[in-house]
Amino acid sequence: MKPILFNLTDGELEQFIVELGQPKFRAKQIREWLNRGAPDFLSMKNIPETLRTQLQETAQTLPVRIIKKLESSDGETTKFLLELDDGEQIESVLMRTTYGNSVCVSSQAGCAMGCKFCASTLLGLKRNLSANEIYSQILVAQWELRSDKFKDRPIKPNGDANNGDVSHIVVMGTGEPLQNTENVIGFIERANSDMGIGWRRITVSTCGIVPGIDRLIEWGRPINLAISLHAPTDELRCQIMPINNRYKLAEVLDAAWRFTDLHNRQLMIEYILLGKKDENGETILYNATPDHAEKLSELLRGKNCMVNLIPWNAVDERDFASLSGNAVHRFQDILIKNGVHTRIRRERGTDIGSACGQLRLNNAKK
Repeated sequence: MKPILFNLTDGELEQFIVELGQPKFRAKQIREWLNRGAPDFLSMKNIPETLRTQLQETAQTLPVRIIKKLESSDGETTKFLLELDDGEQIESVLMRTTYGNSVCVSSQAGCAMGCKFCASTLLGLKRNLSANEIYSQILVAQWELRSDKFKDRPIKPNGDANNGDVSHIVVMGTGEPLQNTENVIGFIERANSDMGIGWRRITVSTCGIVPGIDRLIEWGRPINLAISLHAPTDELRCQIMPINNRYKLAEVLDAAWRFTDLHNRQLMIEYILLGKKDENGETILYNATPDHAEKLSELLRGKNCMVNLIPWNAVDERDFASLSGNAVHRFQDILIKNGVHTRIRRERGTDIGSACGQLRLNNAKK
């Protein structure tokens, strides 16, 4: 198995290079390329060609490598299928937005949560990702962004400078981040220190792992927290999210309010609007009736939160149905009437299967 140079310490990298008969300063040059996200050694233009060829044959740059890259039709979203060193596969998504460039990263290979509307959990959980494997997803996106200037694509500012770098991170890809809390924390610390991405531009989304939320409170960084709620009652939530059998709504929200009170951060409530087909093939409301909207309002009224309504994105293996725009707006109207800050998420990359709930590994080994 080829050594992954990104995973080596500076001392280990220097020793590796010296053992190849190269001067020590080459290690620093290579480290600079690794920190830029170089996908291969042939890209390292200030390294001698003989060394580049030698490294290409004997080592690997990052702990992930691109297997497939898909571009949305509007050019704003890129989905990466990435392979890890042990052959497991993950996905990450780069979104070029008006406020900057956001990357949605995976925290696990597979997912154990079993949410009934989601594609990411279909193959179950394979393993946790290391902090380096999560961080490398950002580097892959960063390399892609910096190559945009060589393509016919406009460069998005990151909000601080018009350099087109990664500006926001959402840990909302495959996996439950708070089942892998320490590696997620390590990744975020590095993204903040090494890439300068501010705490308030980093969001972690959880199905509601209460000990994980408590760990984030103990950690004390003012990141954003998102709760995948998707139902206003325990009975309904247990039907679509098995985790609710372990952590009930009241317990999850109590932990979330403690987090938001600590940092005075607005809690994001994610709510996927689901329909079902009746015996006549007509779409009926599943978790999106006016009564559901009223019950959700009772849970959230007066709280420092924002509800992100997410129209369901089709997943072939799931038996839900997408709702009409009118149904989505009626649900939103009830929340707004009750004083609950609400928006409808603009879905990005639905044509390449990168929208919320769609991440899957079509190429993955069964």
